[in-house]
Order: sequence, then C-alpha cells, then structure tokens
Amino acid sequence: MRYYKTRNMVTEACKKNHVTVNGLVAKPSKEVFPTDKITFRKDQITQIITVLDIPENRVGAKLVDMYRKNETPAEAYAHLELLKLSKEHYRKNGTGRPTKKDRRDIDEFGNEIITDGDED
Repeated sequence: MRYYKTRNMVTEACKKNHVTVNGLVAKPSKEVFPTDKITFRKDQITQIITVLDIPENRVGAKLVDMYRKNETPAEAYAHLELLKLSKEHYRKNGTGRPTKKDRRDIDEFGNEIITDGDED
C-alpha cells in the first residue's frame, strides 16, 4: 500500500485492525486479488480502494494508479480540510495555554453569542 510511508506502518495498521479486505480484518501477510476492496483509516479519513489488477513486477509510484481505483467519497477530504482549519482557528501551535485575559475574552465572546440568540 503506498498510502503509508513504510511497510512497517502498514503492518502496524493491520495489527490494530485498521485495514480490511472485502469487509474482513486483514493480517499483514494477506494477499489481495483483482476486484478486492481495501478499506483503511488514515488521517481520520476512511479510504476505500478497489484493486483493478496486480502488476507482474514492481512498478513506480506514478504507475500504481493504473492498478487501483480510489472510491473514497469527496466529502471525506472536505471534512479533513475543515478539521485542519478548526485547529488553526483557536490558537497557533506553540503558543501554550490561554492566559487569564484570553480566557476572559473567550468567556465574554461566548456570553455575547448566548445573549444575541435570546433577543427576538
């Protein structure tokens, strides 16, 4: 699987039951055949791959797409983008815990939303 960087990472994913082939949990040594559906979870996205054919020899990364079909819904990737944006929205990485002033501002902002919603 070229979705993971190393074979060891794929082996660990299989041992943690993150990889299934045709709905059954796959062991690291599981052989796949044409028309098999491989489902795995990576980066909070459940990806679905259909094996179209098995190459006779090893092929480069650019040629692998000829032998597989990605059936992952587009909504899954949109969800990942929203997740990245939501993490960056609140605080930048490495800025630490909120200060007392930051917490007061957060509480004040939350109270404004609640009082704005009550007005009719």
